[in-house]
Amino acid sequence: MVYLLPFLTVLIWGGNAIVNKIASSIIEPSAMSFYRWALAMLIMTPFCLPKLKRYWPEIRRNISKLAFLAFLGMVLNQSLGYYAALTTTASNMALITSLVPLISVFMSVPLLGKKISMLSIAGGVISLAGLAFMLGQGDLAFFMQQTVAQGDILMVIAAFVYATYCVLLKRWKMQLSSWMLIYTQGVFAVIMLFPLLLTSETILPTPASWPLIAYAGLLASLVAPLCWVKAIDVIGADNSAMFMNLLPVIAVALAAALLGETITQFHVIGGLMVISGVILSQVKIKRRKVATNAVEQSLTIDKQ
Repeated sequence: MVYLLPFLTVLIWGGNAIVNKIASSIIEPSAMSFYRWALAMLIMTPFCLPKLKRYWPEIRRNISKLAFLAFLGMVLNQSLGYYAALTTTASNMALITSLVPLISVFMSVPLLGKKISMLSIAGGVISLAGLAFMLGQGDLAFFMQQTVAQGDILMVIAAFVYATYCVLLKRWKMQLSSWMLIYTQGVFAVIMLFPLLLTSETILPTPASWPLIAYAGLLASLVAPLCWVKAIDVIGADNSAMFMNLLPVIAVALAAALLGETITQFHVIGGLMVISGVILSQVKIKRRKVATNAVEQSLTIDKQ
């Protein structure tokens, strides 16, 4: 029963890819980005504002870092996703996004000083080959021979941006609760996104866009993170992380069922290659952690 928590999280985030695609024909990306976080902050404020005084010294010490994290994770990454939806499919968006854990492994080398294993490099090669296979419809030399769709390029950039965000979040450890961390970044995001909103041709959301804003602002931004944090507490980070590999599978299935997108053999083969490469790097990380724990336990026993 507890495994429903990470599954529900992945289901919500997978559905968010569908919402992004639907929103591209109903509301401008600049407006969608702003109203999503404006709604989330409106809901969170009554719960987080009373605690702001207690956390304020830590927030003040890290205010520039929080602002930069908000810019990466909530402004740039998500805005790129909404603009990408104008010129690519939800299936492509989901499969490209699934590269984030793998990119994070490589980003950890310069930003966290971690060493990269040969297995991670092999996983990277497999995933990139799978991405090329999918986008090139079987042609691995696709990138050198043809122009890549603008939306796919934006999603690749978004994946690198979010991977950087995840690694910096780990590097800049702050003494803030998970919800206060989200809340402070969300406030910065709303401030940063407001000028972008003013560039929209239609500033106020239409009735048709409100369900999409509600899904992104409530389910994807609040309910899913809550379920994810709870899942980590109950079943552990490693077990929860493996569920993230289901994200592109769920998103592609929903895209076919709800949007009528055609799922070709190139999506299946390329997607499997991408996911396999990501899992390959995760398995190595997990083993390394187990080995480290074993050494620490051995040292502890020796000391006793």
